[in-house]
Amino acid sequence: MTHSTTTTPGARSGGRILADTLALQGVDTVFGVPGESYLAVLDGLYGHREQIRFVTCRQEGGAAFMADAWAKLTGKPGVVMVTRGPGASNAAVGVHAAFQDSVPMVVFVGQVGTDFIDREAFQEIDYRRMFGQMAKWVAQIDRVERLPEYVARAFQVATSGRMGPVVLALPEDMLMRQATVADAACHRPVRASPGAVQIDALAGMLARAHRPFVLLGGTGWTPQACDDLRVFAEANRLPVACAFRFQDLFDNRHPNYVGDVGIGVNPKLAARLQQADLALAIGPRLGEITTSGYTLLEVPRPRQSLVHVHAGIEELGRVYQADLMIASGMPEFAAALRAVKVDASAWTGSVAAARAEYEAWQGRPAVYLSGAPPTLDLWEVVQTLKRLLPADAILANGAGNFATWANRFWPYAGLRTLLSTTSGSMGYGVPAAVAAAIAQPQRTVVCFAGDGDFLMNGQELATAAQYGAAPVVIVFDNGMYGTIRMHQEREYPSRVLGTELANPDFAKYGEAFGGFGVCVERTAGFEPAMRAALAYTRTRRLPALVHLKVDPQAITPNATLDAIRASGAKR
Repeated sequence: MTHSTTTTPGARSGGRILADTLALQGVDTVFGVPGESYLAVLDGLYGHREQIRFVTCRQEGGAAFMADAWAKLTGKPGVVMVTRGPGASNAAVGVHAAFQDSVPMVVFVGQVGTDFIDREAFQEIDYRRMFGQMAKWVAQIDRVERLPEYVARAFQVATSGRMGPVVLALPEDMLMRQATVADAACHRPVRASPGAVQIDALAGMLARAHRPFVLLGGTGWTPQACDDLRVFAEANRLPVACAFRFQDLFDNRHPNYVGDVGIGVNPKLAARLQQADLALAIGPRLGEITTSGYTLLEVPRPRQSLVHVHAGIEELGRVYQADLMIASGMPEFAAALRAVKVDASAWTGSVAAARAEYEAWQGRPAVYLSGAPPTLDLWEVVQTLKRLLPADAILANGAGNFATWANRFWPYAGLRTLLSTTSGSMGYGVPAAVAAAIAQPQRTVVCFAGDGDFLMNGQELATAAQYGAAPVVIVFDNGMYGTIRMHQEREYPSRVLGTELANPDFAKYGEAFGGFGVCVERTAGFEPAMRAALAYTRTRRLPALVHLKVDPQAITPNATLDAIRASGAKR
């Protein structure tokens, strides 16, 4: 057995100790907005500027979303630094998103000096109370000599078990004090593994099934884990679906892929899950969206036999009392599954039938078949993107009805091709796309954003331009908060208030950052506009914005705004 060694440098400031510790934890990128409360940390990072890149963002919410996307794309914990009070408040949206998505993130927040604590000093907040319900651990480091201990623990907690965000508050005076202290070793994520007895039990349940259903989700997956799962699905002829916004866990072009289970689920796919006699839920939390309001699986005992696999033991049995509950990391569980093979004759043919239903669901929406398509056909927009974009393109999106066009119709080719959030937070897509373009500049990055969604973090195009990041942002402009308008018309027909928007010229907005901007009003104009945008990003290394003028009637692929209003009036 070997033991890691640590060193004890001479006296250092707290800011320098923190920067040195980040380097030892393997951090190479930090997203943030500078603040006077942690100037000593910035000074410490100056000494590591060749090793650690500080990406200066334009708003702390955008910085936190970038850290979230960075973690999803690289598999390493995202790191974000913000100042006290307003900075921390802005960043909270990204912390909440990371918590609900189980994304490893370490958030450093400036804090008032320890001599001012509990006086409601300038911008003072008790971060334990503020972030307590949206982080795995929240702490304040009051003693400079404990910085290596706290920071190493933060990375350990964020990356182990059910992953998630950790928040550390940094009192300003602590960061300026000097200490002679040993460095901490790099964190080592800890994940559980399934036992042989559990794998045997699962194999027995599968062998006795007649209508099995596999549902993938959650975080912690690796390319090898996804490949092991594919081998298991092929060997046992299993239908595989993905939970809401985790569609990139299984190649959507694969014959065993049958769709996603979430908002706007294919009714035939939902019926298949409800009628299954064995549901293998590998990774998802089985939350409200994935279960259609806890209806696809009944609470607390589903009609289906349920195998629930999750990295966090506290999640197992929390809502659903599964027949078999397994606490395991995804790579460890998928590796064990690779050797499982049973007689699949009882459900032979069901995969092909489910796949046919999925492919039919990908066809031109019924709302278009029932009448003339709108001037700008969004289904055709996605078909054009299928022709123009490489298979490994990264698609990012925030929240809104516009996201349905990517969620339902885009074929995600595999792991780390989708950046989104299950928390339903608007404003995620642009910063996520910027982070992706910074992390992997060789790949094509496209963001789907609604008009309301875009203007929540559209200013991060400035960050893209500053760092040579070149995503293409497609803005769906229908002049309203579309999802809320849809619900408003259904619940309170024609009583419209608060959902209409007056928008700028988005194409010119994109150009204002030195990028490319173009407005598209007709279907035929989209392909040349998209080709020009892609060419601009590849040659200039600057962002591009394609502004789609969308008919407000095209509010969902399944119903027009008038139809939704009419159905609401009949209720």
